Amino acid sequence: MSVRVLAFDLGARRTGVAISDASGTLARPLEVVQGPSLKAQWAALLGVISRVQAEDPALAAIVVGVPHRLDGTATDFTPKALDFIERLSRRVPVPVVPLDERLTSVEAEALLAEHESDWRRRKARLDAAAAAVLLQEYLDSRTRAPLA
Repeated sequence: MSVRVLAFDLGARRTGVAISDASGTLARPLEVVQGPSLKAQWAALLGVISRVQAEDPALAAIVVGVPHRLDGTATDFTPKALDFIERLSRRVPVPVVPLDERLTSVEAEALLAEHESDWRRRKARLDAAAAAVLLQEYLDSRTRAPLA
């Protein structure tokens, strides 16, 4: 049975997109959507969702990163992310799951640096890699069993 999950690492100019494998176990970067603002990226992101659903109608959820400072307080972008989640929830038939995205870009940069020395190439892939880190965190949290 196919259970895919999509993830967005939202940004003011670029949004990273990741998708899980069919079993809902492993995340991988999918693409980066660019636009001058999150509002301008809206149609392209809906297009990504439509394309994924056309390829695999068993889309189970969409995870959206919500930015916070290290101390847990909201950033200037947090209200935009929450508004995006609210709007998306009204448009898609699957759950839209907000997830704290603190340090996902830092972790993605470290992972990319292990395999790519050219910072320009890393930067081009960073947003989608951050979305994959975010998605993997979500997938792992669903499979963790409580310690007895």
